[in-house]
Amino acid sequence: MAAASGFVTSIGFLDSKLGMDTSGLLRFNNLGSFAQFSSSSTSSSATFPYQARTLRKGLKVKKKTRPLSLNPKCQVVDEIGSRASSLSALELLKTSAADRYTKESSSIMVIGINFRTTPVEIREKLSIPEAQWPQSISELCGLHHIDEAAILSTCNRMEIYVVALSQHRGVKEVMDWMSKKSGVPTSELCQHRFLLYNKDVTRHLFEVSSGLDSLVLGEGQILAQVKHVVNSGQGVPGFGRKMSGMFKHAITAGKRVRTETSISTGSVSVSSAAVELAQIKLPQSSYTTARVLVVGAGKMGKLVIKHLVAKGCTKMVVVNRTEDRVSAIKEEFKDVEIVYRSLSEMFTCAAEADVIFTCTASDAPLFLKKHVQTLPPVRPDIGHRLFIDISVPRNVESPVSDLETARVYNVDDLKEVVAATKEDRLQKATEAQGIIWEEVVKFEAWKDSLETVPTIKKLRAYAERIRASELDKCMSKMGNDVSKSQKKAIYDLSMGIVNKLLHGPMEHLRCGGTGNRSLGETLENMHALNRIFGLDTEIAVLEEKIRSKMEKNRK
Repeated sequence: MAAASGFVTSIGFLDSKLGMDTSGLLRFNNLGSFAQFSSSSTSSSATFPYQARTLRKGLKVKKKTRPLSLNPKCQVVDEIGSRASSLSALELLKTSAADRYTKESSSIMVIGINFRTTPVEIREKLSIPEAQWPQSISELCGLHHIDEAAILSTCNRMEIYVVALSQHRGVKEVMDWMSKKSGVPTSELCQHRFLLYNKDVTRHLFEVSSGLDSLVLGEGQILAQVKHVVNSGQGVPGFGRKMSGMFKHAITAGKRVRTETSISTGSVSVSSAAVELAQIKLPQSSYTTARVLVVGAGKMGKLVIKHLVAKGCTKMVVVNRTEDRVSAIKEEFKDVEIVYRSLSEMFTCAAEADVIFTCTASDAPLFLKKHVQTLPPVRPDIGHRLFIDISVPRNVESPVSDLETARVYNVDDLKEVVAATKEDRLQKATEAQGIIWEEVVKFEAWKDSLETVPTIKKLRAYAERIRASELDKCMSKMGNDVSKSQKKAIYDLSMGIVNKLLHGPMEHLRCGGTGNRSLGETLENMHALNRIFGLDTEIAVLEEKIRSKMEKNRK
């Protein structure tokens, strides 16, 4: 992993120093080692499992061109010439070398960090609580070049998915937002981030939802977290059609993988890996005599208790803010002695515990070094008090590990447990990749079909303008002696002619129509109609969105 970290750091250095687009960082496989580069997303799609995918064919330094400076408001400065004073920013974008921003089609991107690329001390700074996801989506979509957004933040990852009107501008805006939000410098984020575009984004999210990109391969909790993204995004303007569609399809892919393969059979979650790790560190690897304390009775806490019971633990103390959740857990595990204590009694309980699991959503550490060093020592046969901290941000501050009387383990330390069954789980992952690819193809076809919608609207509007204009000319020539029934007949005639003329082109723009046209043929038809009627749909849509955002941000 040291070699991996060094290589990623060097990639980030090239990015900043040479102006090279090194955004397609290596994907890591589940063993923490490097996978080979692939020259295109198509080839990577057929290689299993966890093959690294570059998003551009090699690292290319662009030829030198006349410099063009753009400020954050997309306004071109003096290098363009004296016309800048009389032309609007958008007109300059169309008439200068900067028109690449408007001619560039919108892209789906993901900028993220995870347990493979980033240590927990940085992940916890970037972590965004679920309650803040809607606000964060609104902030991201307030940026000039971000049209839609979604956030997936867990103990092992923080990933920002966006629909960007411009790839390069979009990446910069999101990176700046992440830096401002977390306090981590952009240069440091570049050393750890991974960046994917379009089809690679879809595949990555589907792998995540299926548990193929988890610390514990096949774990089920991540699917529930992807569902939370959809639930929290409902009604949020920035969680638009593409984001919503992609995440809902990811849920479908995750369910198919778990239903049609045995990847979840016998697999462990983060919580069960934590319980197993503690058992390994205990004398005789047994919970029969160890005094166990669980801090937190939320989703993770309940899972920890469940796996403790499965490992033979028959008595434990649970500290939580309220008793309701603990009482519900007691009802579920009636044969186990579960003692509830309030948060104010946490240190008293810790003094009597040999193993302490922490799994709360607290933003600040619950156990500080100055507190832990005052706790009485554990029994000689136990040796050290074990802290198993599976919270992000961490509940046990890092200096506690310096104490001779304590041993601290966090989510990054669970890898030794996961490695024990890696071969069997990797075989199951290979089976799952075929299902994921089928779902990727389905979603990409649906997403690409959305490109024809603006053309359909503009073509109909184009025909309607001509129809209305010619109808007005006809009516003015006929004078005032035309009855209402005659006017309606003429109006209906004009509408009928337009609808019949548009029927053929519209059918050729709709995927899944009466014919057997492929998606490629449909998109070819779209581009042909754009050229024939001068609709310039793609450019016009991007210009309209950028203009709208600029005007909104000026207010």
